[in-house]
Amino acid sequence: MNVWIAIGVTALGCYVVKLVGLLVPAGALERPLVRRLAALLPVALLAALTAQQTFADGHDLVLDARVAGLAAAALALVLRAPFLLVVTAAVVVTAGVRAIG
Repeated sequence: MNVWIAIGVTALGCYVVKLVGLLVPAGALERPLVRRLAALLPVALLAALTAQQTFADGHDLVLDARVAGLAAAALALVLRAPFLLVVTAAVVVTAGVRAIG
């Protein structure tokens, strides 16, 4: 039963957040600072999620095969490789480091 309460509270919270977003005046959304934050916030959140998933294991900092895969993906991005090649490079390097170690 606790799971359904959590689902209900989450659904209600999502609805309230959506409603608050609709109630924000349009003039507030047109400010340059708000536009800039709206453009940069998703990138920052994705970078934080990637870093947390790569370098953390519970409360511990770990440096393992995932770091090598992330480095390979970053290198592929710097070289302007297509997205599928970036993902493939990360997977191959991560699997290779895990197989060696």
